[in-house]
Amino acid sequence: MKKVLLTGAALMAAAISTTAQAERDYISIVGSSTVYPFSTVVAERFGKTTNFRTPKVESTGSGGGLKLFCSGVGENTPDITNASRAIKSSEIELCAKNGVKDVVEVMVGYDGIVLANTTAAKQMELSRKDIFLALAKNVPNPDGSETLVENPYQNWSDVNPALPNRKIEVLGPPPTSGTRDAFVELAMEGGCKQIPFIKAMKKQDKKKYKAVCHGMREDGGYIEAGENDNLIVQKLVANPNALGIFGFSFLEENDDKVQGSLIDGKLPTFDAISEGDYPVSRSLFFYVKKAHIGVIPGIEEYLAEFTSERAMGEDGYLADKGMIPMSDEERASVIKTVKNLTPLAGK
Repeated sequence: MKKVLLTGAALMAAAISTTAQAERDYISIVGSSTVYPFSTVVAERFGKTTNFRTPKVESTGSGGGLKLFCSGVGENTPDITNASRAIKSSEIELCAKNGVKDVVEVMVGYDGIVLANTTAAKQMELSRKDIFLALAKNVPNPDGSETLVENPYQNWSDVNPALPNRKIEVLGPPPTSGTRDAFVELAMEGGCKQIPFIKAMKKQDKKKYKAVCHGMREDGGYIEAGENDNLIVQKLVANPNALGIFGFSFLEENDDKVQGSLIDGKLPTFDAISEGDYPVSRSLFFYVKKAHIGVIPGIEEYLAEFTSERAMGEDGYLADKGMIPMSDEERASVIKTVKNLTPLAGK
């Protein structure tokens, strides 16, 4: 009799096929704190309007969610992970190494990253260069030489005399957060590359350039405040001098308590983000484990609900929650991907 050898991935797939429905009859979703409220509202609607159980949604941060998602195939691993940035090539490799080989990427809309403070304080007007100089670990030497020094700036007025004479105190997400990844890429690097000698560094030493532009100060000017954006909002209300970094949807939900700063002269508004005028905006995603579809009940139906016109459309309930909708053409492409369950090509 001929023996058939199964790969690790095939063994896991076989295991999930025989045990998943007995072990778990609900969809498990982890990931981004920014996508969490959107995913939660879809999950709740899905639970109320179908015969499937309401999916369990956990906020772990984009990086944390992808680590869990890529840990393997089986009922003990998540089916879906939310992300406020695109999956990295290193994460695709981790997935593949652990047998997660068919991953479907679903873009769901756009979001702006805001630097907000309490409405009880004066609204801030910042440039991306101001943001870099205030929050970077290393900055250009104030003596004008083309050298870098550890950030000496204590007050906003040290960075730019037009800014308030107030201590630099910014509450933001940790390195595992997609919001942090997007913020350093769009706001920090956006300001960093306005400094000619640092911009030139990119061609000479890309690794050093990235370290300079993405490195956050660790002396108290930037305070890691966890993945809970609502907690940051509460801290801003308690401390009128502080600024906080989080997604536009949390600003909109709490506009009676906090206000967004102008960045490069643009306010974070729904229209400014959707039209691409606001400089610190990004795409939002979730990722689906194809091996779990047809085994864990309801995944295809959940995908259909999330990508429906009533949810993701221009006047959908996700827009009411603060998500910036995609164009009709973009949404049509996403719906096609979901319908065909087209796996993500390697990066």
